[in-house]
Amino acid sequence: MFVIDSRRNPSAASAGGILVTRLWKRGAAGIVTDGGFRDSPEIAELPFPAYHAAPAAPTNLIKHHAVDLDVPIACGEVPVYPGDILVGDGEGVAVIPQHIAEAVAEEAFEQTAFEDFVQQKVNEGRPIFGLYPPAPEAREEFKQWRATQGR
Repeated sequence: MFVIDSRRNPSAASAGGILVTRLWKRGAAGIVTDGGFRDSPEIAELPFPAYHAAPAAPTNLIKHHAVDLDVPIACGEVPVYPGDILVGDGEGVAVIPQHIAEAVAEEAFEQTAFEDFVQQKVNEGRPIFGLYPPAPEAREEFKQWRATQGR
């Protein structure tokens, strides 16, 4: 993953379509910046995870300079260390320190399974009171649901 600290400044592009395409072709897992991208519509069409704070049409080498690689940085006011795990979806990116990644993944899996259960019950017309957050009865119902779902 290529992560750029642009000091939360999207007034000049952190990268554009050519650089992002080159990163993709070279095998990078994705790109994240707390600044902006030029060519954001074209970048969005690439089969490559690319996250930015806002589109940024102008290129300005005075505002952003590549200074170093593989060092701790801040991106979106979050510390990012080499080896950290970045997970993104349509709503944003989370940075997970490598030493707790397995525990976070297990907890996230459990939370997702529970929210799938809740969503199903709400779709069936059930109110959320006592369901989300779960009362003891809902916890037991979730255990039974989970056993039938093979999760």
